[in-house]
Amino acid sequence: MQSTRSRRKVAPAAADGGDSGDKLEQLLLSSAICNGEDLGPFVRKVFASGRPDTLLHHLRHFARSKESEIEEVCKSHYQDFILAVDDLRSLLSDVDSLKSSLSDSNSRLQSVGGPLLSSLDSFVEAQNVSKNVNSALQSVILCIKLTELCLRANLHLSNGSFYMALKCLDSIENEFQDKTPSSTLKRMLERKIPEIRSHIERKISKEFGDWLVDIRVVSRNLGQLAIGQASAARQREEDLRIKQRQAEEQSRLSLRGCVYALEEDDDDGGLGGDENDGYSNGNNGSFGFDLTPLYRAYHIHQTLGLEERFKQYYFENRKLQLTSDFQVSSMTPFLESHQTFFAQIAGFFIIEDRILRTGGGLVSKMEVENLWETAVSKMCSVLEDQFSRMQTANHLLLIKDYVSLLGVTLRRYGYPVDALLNVLSKHRDKYHELLLSDCRKQIAEALAADKFEQMLMKKEYEYSMNVLSFQLQASDIVPAFPYVAPFSSTVPDCCRIVRSFIEDSVSFMSFGGQLDFYDVVKKYLDRLLGEVLDGALLKLISSSVHGVSQAMQVAANMAVLERACDFFFRHAAQLSGIPLRMVERGRKQFPLSKARDAAEDMLSGMLKRKVDGFMTLIENVNWMTDEASQGGNEYVNEVIIYLETLVSTAQQILPPQVLKRVLQDVLSHISEKTVGALFGDSVKRFNVNAIMGIDVDIRLLESFADNLSPVFSEGDTNQLKNALAESRQLVNLLLSNHPENFLNPVIREKSYNALDYRKVVTISEKLRDSSDRLFGTFGSRDAKQNPKKKSMDALIKRLKDVS
Repeated sequence: MQSTRSRRKVAPAAADGGDSGDKLEQLLLSSAICNGEDLGPFVRKVFASGRPDTLLHHLRHFARSKESEIEEVCKSHYQDFILAVDDLRSLLSDVDSLKSSLSDSNSRLQSVGGPLLSSLDSFVEAQNVSKNVNSALQSVILCIKLTELCLRANLHLSNGSFYMALKCLDSIENEFQDKTPSSTLKRMLERKIPEIRSHIERKISKEFGDWLVDIRVVSRNLGQLAIGQASAARQREEDLRIKQRQAEEQSRLSLRGCVYALEEDDDDGGLGGDENDGYSNGNNGSFGFDLTPLYRAYHIHQTLGLEERFKQYYFENRKLQLTSDFQVSSMTPFLESHQTFFAQIAGFFIIEDRILRTGGGLVSKMEVENLWETAVSKMCSVLEDQFSRMQTANHLLLIKDYVSLLGVTLRRYGYPVDALLNVLSKHRDKYHELLLSDCRKQIAEALAADKFEQMLMKKEYEYSMNVLSFQLQASDIVPAFPYVAPFSSTVPDCCRIVRSFIEDSVSFMSFGGQLDFYDVVKKYLDRLLGEVLDGALLKLISSSVHGVSQAMQVAANMAVLERACDFFFRHAAQLSGIPLRMVERGRKQFPLSKARDAAEDMLSGMLKRKVDGFMTLIENVNWMTDEASQGGNEYVNEVIIYLETLVSTAQQILPPQVLKRVLQDVLSHISEKTVGALFGDSVKRFNVNAIMGIDVDIRLLESFADNLSPVFSEGDTNQLKNALAESRQLVNLLLSNHPENFLNPVIREKSYNALDYRKVVTISEKLRDSSDRLFGTFGSRDAKQNPKKKSMDALIKRLKDVS
């Protein structure tokens, strides 16, 4: 068969008739049809012009032209068509042959493939059954595994193993929920899994809420325990320091060969160790707090995808708890509630420190630091307010001591406590002022109760408590009992008050961040001794001392207090950790010097008044006697008897140096009274024999001083004799063969330095007015022949010229 020729585009033939316009339209229409263009414009045009017949005529004409063309084409292909028909006829016979051949083959195939097809149908059916059985088995196995996971999840839920239950739910969702062939099971899982998760969230939230309630009580107990351990550690350190001081003191005094070493016990009772810090439990059962419920809740919320929400919820609740802990009850005195207040806060931050280190990011370091800054600010505000109200030093000390222990405890966990310590330092002055006020009252009561009697101690423990504990003993030998001390009961009473002041002061200054605080303690100790105790003693001396025995007892007490003051400063240095050599090197004058001087002045004044009573007998002296008295005048004998009686009594209680100063003052007063009697108006004139009698009196007094050598040293004895210098030098001058030597500056400085030249003039004139018999012993009544008379006259003249 030949291929069909492609269709040709034939130009329309020109019309025979019509006008040129119709021909043009016909030509355009034919061209459009041949080219397959749209005839819509032609149709609209003819209808618009009202000549549709023309278009129809043109179409018919075009069709006739095409028919003729078709006919021509058919004529040109007629032979090809005939050949094609012949080919088709021959092909039809071949097809019939093929059809019969195929029919025969089909019959043979049907006869052979029938049994095979039957077997194949059986195999396919069996295969489908096998597939269905396998699918059913797989579905059953899947359902069994799903059921086992559900049972396991229920078991974990009933046992409270919420994390394992959630893991089972995750496995069900990831591995079985989409593969479950049972729509019923799938709907059940879609409904129950969210319900189970909500149930677990509610249960774990309730457990966490219960933990939040319990942890407040745990925090208070934990804080008390931690602060108690800090107190015990401080006491151990204090005991070690006491042992060290004792060993150093023994070594310093060379009492024995000392080899010592300080061994500190291992402090394994702290709460900040890293033991049991594992994430699995996060607890410390030995100290009564368990973080397992918290970490369990945190882990469950992490598994539920609610980690950030739980963190926020935890932080807000803990912040509210801390804010609640800041509340100070107005119904309970702060002194009674301060330990609970600070222990609650301490326990809170000990727990937060553990959570920070073991919580796996539950809280951040910045959050804990912010909470601590808030807590420090609040505690400082509470302390400022409470300290401003307190008027009792002991109360302030108790709170300060607990706050310092709080600082020691929390510093171990890395919390800065400088702000708290600064508050304590700010109230240092107020505390010491209150302490001084308390001591002032106690000292006043102790002095008011003093009976000015020597203290009797019947037992050794009394001696140890009242003497040895303040190092008041004059000897290391323990006396026999009963023992009569040289001081009265007011001395150990005041010593106890001062020692308590030192210990309280050191206790307040210790453990407050300041290492070297001895200067501060010493400053307030100086105030206690120099202002409070010295002032109270001065008041006692001026108002309550009556009689020589009381004055003597007070003077003896002052001498013992002088030794006690050395002990006070040593004790303060030891408690402050300062070497004793630094205290001894920086020691100043006796802080009770005013009271000591006042006591000795009072005793001396009373003795002088007693002596003045005996010195009135000097009026009975015969100043113009013919013979010098050989046994001393009456007044001096009475004075010496009194002084000997006084010394025998005073040396039992007064230290030698105090007794020496008092006797020296009394002897100086006797000398002044003697010179005053010669200088006064009561003696108009006297002779040499009277002066010789005075010389005997002075010798008796000097002999009295020499007789005190068992009591005093040689130097002290000489000082007592020097107290009579004025009267001795005056007598020596009046009895001198060369009185004009008084005018020689060198000799006067050496031999007459205690004399006032105006008194010498007056007294010498009284001697000059004596009768010539005064100079009869020199062998001549002629004044010109008497050199002593001449020298005395020259001396008087020169002294008048000088005056």
